[in-house]
Amino acid sequence: MGAVVVRDGSILGEGRNRQETAQTPLAHAEMEAIAQACRKIGSRRLTGCHLYVTLEPCPMCTGAILNAQLSAVIFGAEDVRLGCCGGAMDLLSLPAAPKIQVFPGFLEDECRELIQNFFRDLRSR
Repeated sequence: MGAVVVRDGSILGEGRNRQETAQTPLAHAEMEAIAQACRKIGSRRLTGCHLYVTLEPCPMCTGAILNAQLSAVIFGAEDVRLGCCGGAMDLLSLPAAPKIQVFPGFLEDECRELIQNFFRDLRSR
């Protein structure tokens, strides 16, 4: 699973799921991509940036999205169990939340296949 932060056609940050290799629940693709983008531009605010991600962000990642003040989240597969951009719940619609556009279903079939293969490979280890 992966994520990229993009502004004006340039990739500012990228990440992938490293929970198993790093042995930490914090190593989500979104968290890596957001952290890298913040370091690159020297700011904790990513206004004007878009986050592209394979799977709908979880509560932790959606919190980071809110705090970074990204302009848009574009994701492939909806996560009906833990997704927080409209799937299981919508943290982006909280009254005090900055306005962040959400575009679900981007390359959804391809993303779903990547996710299924990822977890199939993980279980076979």
